[in-house]
Amino acid sequence: MADFLAFLEELRELIPNFDEFLTHLKRPLPTYFRINTLKTSIKRAKETLRSEGVEFSPTKIPEILKIERFDAQRPLLSYYLGYIYPQALSSALPVLALSPSENEKVLDLCAAPGGKTTFISQLMNDKGLVVANDRKKGRITSLLSNVKRLGITNTVVTIGRGEHLDLPYRFHKVLVDAPCSGQGKYRFDERHGTIKYMKRGKTNLSAIQKALIKKGFDLLLPGGTLVYSTCTLDPEENEGVVQHLIEKRRARVMDFSVPIEGCPGITEFKGKRYDERIRFCKRFYPHKIDSVGFFIAKIVKE
Repeated sequence: MADFLAFLEELRELIPNFDEFLTHLKRPLPTYFRINTLKTSIKRAKETLRSEGVEFSPTKIPEILKIERFDAQRPLLSYYLGYIYPQALSSALPVLALSPSENEKVLDLCAAPGGKTTFISQLMNDKGLVVANDRKKGRITSLLSNVKRLGITNTVVTIGRGEHLDLPYRFHKVLVDAPCSGQGKYRFDERHGTIKYMKRGKTNLSAIQKALIKKGFDLLLPGGTLVYSTCTLDPEENEGVVQHLIEKRRARVMDFSVPIEGCPGITEFKGKRYDERIRFCKRFYPHKIDSVGFFIAKIVKE
């Protein structure tokens, strides 16, 4: 906990309303459901949820509902019918930034358990082709289960290390939602003096992330789009990884808009300056969006 607090102090001048940010981390993570419009309409899903005693409020993303109250111990028919997918509000944003279209070929390089993969298929109306890859067999099981439960047919699931993925064709769009330190999920547990959801044992993450973003970029068609995202706050895992890509490849960082307002990417950290175009990346802080903190970069292959 002390290490994380020390790290946050390094970000004090970069995070807007820093004291509000710290206060927010003492609150539990809110619950959101994404409505799966491949199986139902937004109106019908809301009616079904209400009939099951779920109280919710709308968000700026029509398919995403903020859950105000429900019995977590009671099975939800809406879930088993494939009408909903529990997904953080901010977790939907990389897919919206990617903006997949019908009949495109899309790769999700680090796909399990499938929240972003299935949202990609949903926005494509279950047309075109989605290749969903992950490296761990155990996680592939949950990915396959979610694809099946949500009634998706345009998705092929593969298993392998994303940074070494060898495919004979290229994609219009690639999502690299990279494994990360997960700091955007952290919450303070004042009662026990600990941090909830803290990951341990992860080393050299930025090296893995740099390898993944380069592989994802190399699998794009010319003019294709890559979205790189993490749920962490560390610039070395975010802006630093994007900086590495634009130094190694003909990559152009693009501005983009999503329904939830973010903050610009950081262009300097610990005395290191990043390319000015990195300001087009977006940071979504927990206290600003009431969800998991996220980083998103949109990149075009020139």
